[in-house]
Amino acid sequence: MQIFHEIAPLRAFLRQIRSDGKDCGLVPTMGALHGGHVSLLNRSKNENSITVCSIYVNPTQFNNPGDLLNYPRTHEKDYELLEKVGCDVVFSPTDEVMYPDKPLIKFDFGPLDDIMEGYYRPGHFSGVALVVAKLLNIVQPDRAYFGQKDWQQATIISRLVEELQIPSEIRIVPTTREPDGLAMSSRNLRLKPSERPQATIFYEVLTYAKNAILKEKKPFPTVVEHAREMFSRDPRLRLEYLEMVDSKNLNPITNVEDAERPILCIAGYVGEVRLIDNMFLDLSSN
Repeated sequence: MQIFHEIAPLRAFLRQIRSDGKDCGLVPTMGALHGGHVSLLNRSKNENSITVCSIYVNPTQFNNPGDLLNYPRTHEKDYELLEKVGCDVVFSPTDEVMYPDKPLIKFDFGPLDDIMEGYYRPGHFSGVALVVAKLLNIVQPDRAYFGQKDWQQATIISRLVEELQIPSEIRIVPTTREPDGLAMSSRNLRLKPSERPQATIFYEVLTYAKNAILKEKKPFPTVVEHAREMFSRDPRLRLEYLEMVDSKNLNPITNVEDAERPILCIAGYVGEVRLIDNMFLDLSSN
């Protein structure tokens, strides 16, 4: 496994790879790798000659300085895991490499980031788009892999690639979950042992909401009201939002029939740790 911290040597290495007719997959991460990342890496390994994994905690996507400071950084463990799963290349740059000067470019995705994460984290997706655009430009992968758990992010990145005509395919990989349903996330490392059991509330609410909407035909406002009640049973929990949107354009909907493939998206807190999750509403199975 090759590890690069600078852009020029990585580009030179990848040019040689491409000259041999090999294709390349990219798995962008912020480190603190877990089983969800492994699923992305395995998908890339199955579909490409070589796989590049980037590890970089991007400061421009954090609107909360404390969240940036507390984001878990486990580089040595990450390298060990990547070696174990057979990753070919790691790109682990510093802030000075990625942002030699204060960035001036900002992205505006209009209605795609007016709601949910964009509403509660102003500027977040501009920072995400900037770093992803940089990584796609640096690595120039044939395919790049993102997790379904961050559906709004994946939708916005897909639009970024489409509008800028970046010649990389975006592949979205299903969420990997713990046995109790909790979506795997680097932020889970920040949960206190006493908080970890409470974190299953997100999966529980999504499962309840899916059943209530599809089976019991309950109105969505009623579903949201009950979801807030479920969160209110423990003072360590706080629901930020539960939205039902069209997965294609992120338009909020109140009737499940208003979208070809609706998705439930949720965000909230367990103690001081903010978590997100989502679940598709499969109309064809009802």
